[in-house]
Amino acid sequence: MYKLDFLNEAKNIEKELSNIRRDLHENPELGFDLFRTSQKVKDFLTKEGIEFYDVAQTGICAIIRGNGNKTIALRADMDALPLQDKKTCNYASKINGKMHACGHDAHTTILLGAAKILNNMKDELSGNVKLFFEPAEETTGGAPIMIKAGVLENPSVDAVIGLHVEEWLDAGTVGLKRDVAYAASNPFTIKIIGKGGHGASPHMTIDPIVIASTVITTLQSIVSREIPPTDPAVITIGTIHGGTAQNIIPEDVTISGTMRTMKSEHREYIKTRLVQVVEGVVHSMRGKCEINIEESYPCLYNNDKLADLFVDKASELLSSINVQKLDQPTMGVESFAYFSMERPSLFYFLGSMNKEKGIINPAHGSLFDIDESCLAIGVAMQCKLAYEFLLNS
Repeated sequence: MYKLDFLNEAKNIEKELSNIRRDLHENPELGFDLFRTSQKVKDFLTKEGIEFYDVAQTGICAIIRGNGNKTIALRADMDALPLQDKKTCNYASKINGKMHACGHDAHTTILLGAAKILNNMKDELSGNVKLFFEPAEETTGGAPIMIKAGVLENPSVDAVIGLHVEEWLDAGTVGLKRDVAYAASNPFTIKIIGKGGHGASPHMTIDPIVIASTVITTLQSIVSREIPPTDPAVITIGTIHGGTAQNIIPEDVTISGTMRTMKSEHREYIKTRLVQVVEGVVHSMRGKCEINIEESYPCLYNNDKLADLFVDKASELLSSINVQKLDQPTMGVESFAYFSMERPSLFYFLGSMNKEKGIINPAHGSLFDIDESCLAIGVAMQCKLAYEFLLNS
């Protein structure tokens, strides 16, 4: 009988976990171009005797076969960000302009650690554990490609669990937002076409810059006056491009941005209203427009039964005082949401902050780092959740 002290098992491999994480941190890769990272993962799985196959270009699906037909999947994302690492430490990024500034190196390390422990006790598992190593989470998301390729089948996955390190939670704690945890995203681009001319003769032009200014201001009224103030929603304009000189009114202006919503009905409503508002403003000011709204990440939903399992087992592992109930979702997006649309899912936050060590800098920033003590906790949590789900669900 395997000794089910997952935290102790994880702490026994802390040095190995740190070495893996630091190697990945020093050698970040972007998007689907994860050739070194993917090979490192496959080398580890091969060494541990875990079967796997390639999916979604540089993604990997592995499986640990236990006893029974139930199957749970554990997921980690692997890609980094196009950002310069400005930390001063011996494991800072060696690749100019690339950095693991969102903790995906930690997520990959944690999944490898969980794979090692669960594989060593596979005879004690009441089912199977699939391991999803996802590329391109920070861009278009590898999850939908992995799903289309069939990672949720053969054997069919009953639930999916993921995590994210969080710099606003102390290392040693975990957090969970029930129901909707992450927003849905719809990037958009609007091209406003006017009539160019001399800056001294605006009456002979149709000024797209003035039209764009009115569009930007008017769009903000959708959220502030048409969406209930109790429901989170955001329309952000991130770029404005137009013009070549101070005294020239340009032919066109292009603006782009993103909308974030927490409810599917608000998502569809804002998409419709954005088109109506933009066309109305532009046409009323004698211009023309081209509007492109992209379908991006959906909302991420946490399953109630899995949330109950998480609270119960996290309290056993870490004590209830270290399990935080989060009241507010994040307006950020997460490609794990695609899995949550297909299977009962759980996505929780793993504390990685340590004020005494100065590990307080935000994700997606050039000084981001984690307290590596969170790695063993993440491994133990993933192992315990997988084991208990297969045993009791």
